[in-house]
Amino acid sequence: MIQPIFMVGARGCGKTTVGRALAQALGFQFTDTDLILLQSTGLSVAQIVEQEGWAGFRTRESDILHGVASADGRQVVATGGGIILSEANRRFMRATGTVFFLHAPADVLARRLEAVPEEDQRPSLTGRPIAEEIAEILLAREALYQDAAHHVLDAGQPPQDVVSAVLQRLCPCAAG
Repeated sequence: MIQPIFMVGARGCGKTTVGRALAQALGFQFTDTDLILLQSTGLSVAQIVEQEGWAGFRTRESDILHGVASADGRQVVATGGGIILSEANRRFMRATGTVFFLHAPADVLARRLEAVPEEDQRPSLTGRPIAEEIAEILLAREALYQDAAHHVLDAGQPPQDVVSAVLQRLCPCAAG
């Protein structure tokens, strides 16, 4: 396998946690587009949005996506939750790699985000309580995540179970 593996899904679905464990299991490099954005700018997501607006943030996010995908294909890429808002990003990921949508119900995501808020890195998108915001965001983005994905996985499961499900889809011959 030489194509990158992209993890997409809403904030709190486990893209980074699952992505790291998957990369380790495969002997791949792990890349987090949000982390690269933070390291390259020295700013938090909230600061970038404050200075450049969401459009500026999304442009930077897309540039990073294209940059990491042009590197060694043996990598797992955790993407930002809104990377799928761009049709070009959805097409790009589907064409250049394998895309996994880590799907979890809004209540599960809200619990995770309340447990580890990381407000600078996960700023509110609506200004509403997190449970309401997540439900609204999922409603608006569900079809876009589906459109981007080659595979949809239940991210409400423990991370190692999600990793096992990814490995099973990548190499069904290795499944029990």
